[in-house]
Amino acid sequence: MNHWDWEIKEKKIADINEWRLKFSSVGELVVSPDGERISAVIKTENKEFTPCVNGKEWEEKFEKVWSLRFGPDGRLIGIAMNDDEWTVATEQETWKESFEYVWNLQISQDGTNIAANIKRDNQYGIALNGISWENLFLEARNCVISSDGKRVATCVQTKGLGEGDIFGYLEGVWTVAVDGIPWEKNFLNVWGIDFSSDNSKVAVEVRTDTCEYTIAVNGIPWKETFKCVWEPLFHHLRDEVIAPVQTDKGWTIAANGTLIWDRYFTQVWYQKISPEGKKIAAVVSPTFGRWTIAVNGVTWEKSFGDAVLSPIFSPDGSKVAAIVKDKNRWTIAVDGEPWNIDFDMVWDPIFSPDSSTIIAKGEKGGKFFIVKDGKLGKEVFDSLWNPIFSPDGKKILVKGIKEGIYYRKVIPVDQI
Repeated sequence: MNHWDWEIKEKKIADINEWRLKFSSVGELVVSPDGERISAVIKTENKEFTPCVNGKEWEEKFEKVWSLRFGPDGRLIGIAMNDDEWTVATEQETWKESFEYVWNLQISQDGTNIAANIKRDNQYGIALNGISWENLFLEARNCVISSDGKRVATCVQTKGLGEGDIFGYLEGVWTVAVDGIPWEKNFLNVWGIDFSSDNSKVAVEVRTDTCEYTIAVNGIPWKETFKCVWEPLFHHLRDEVIAPVQTDKGWTIAANGTLIWDRYFTQVWYQKISPEGKKIAAVVSPTFGRWTIAVNGVTWEKSFGDAVLSPIFSPDGSKVAAIVKDKNRWTIAVDGEPWNIDFDMVWDPIFSPDSSTIIAKGEKGGKFFIVKDGKLGKEVFDSLWNPIFSPDGKKILVKGIKEGIYYRKVIPVDQI
């Protein structure tokens, strides 16, 4: 981000109107992290498909292209098909291997490693950077890549079942495969994979009996079982796995199987840990039909009737913000106080590096705005991507479309 252009105030990158006149079909538009490139899958006059970047088509054409996106490192990536075989294409280079199907594209945090679910010979597995696992399975349900991009895990079915074989099912046919190697222990069901910060451990929700659930770490389940659990999260500073669990008293938070909140709720999920590691925030339902955020078990004073989305900590850990919905209108609440403006739709709040300012993308009446601390920005866009703070927090990068023209703008925060 430091090497991005933070000086030129405005760049006209592409005229999307020209694309729509030139091509019979223009798919969903995607924008690079630095805002310098915009792309979409287009259909040529020969009824082939390929990405178009800043108005220029890729040389190679395909029968189909989907899941187009820019990675964190700015490379354009998509899933493509030719001759009824699927593969992954990155900046006009395709993987050497192709498959019956490819889906669930996942990219490492630095963008250098790419993984996806694959199907071959009616079996399922993972391919990482174009190399498929040697072991394939009857089913592979998801694709989770480690932070360094070197490891991949998925929930797999290791044993076949005959029609109506409930007894075989109760013996357990599901487990987790990491780098192609399945855990030795099977479970009735597995969901929600998370890697530890050093990528040495994998945690997952498991069902151990018809009405018993817990968390398993590297194949070893917690000793404690619960009526239900939700997706686990590794603590980034301690050797702990944090998960919402349901007890006879209700839902709460557990760490390594031990209850750590002394309050119970109708529901708890989407737990997040503060940067300094001292706080846990989660979406909770204090009473049926009401939603709010709890931090270390203490709820915000205000609750909301429709929805509350995942909490987001400020960089210094002192604040928590979340998207909330009440009476069919969306807004953002900060430490329990909703903004005085509502939206048809609003996107995740983004804190400045010093935690003092929040910006977000908002939609009202079919138009899009940058919102700063609850106030609409001056400019109106027909399409808009999430804004980004400069490293020093004094400017924001705005990527938006006005009247068919895609602009990249750099705006001082005090001029939004």
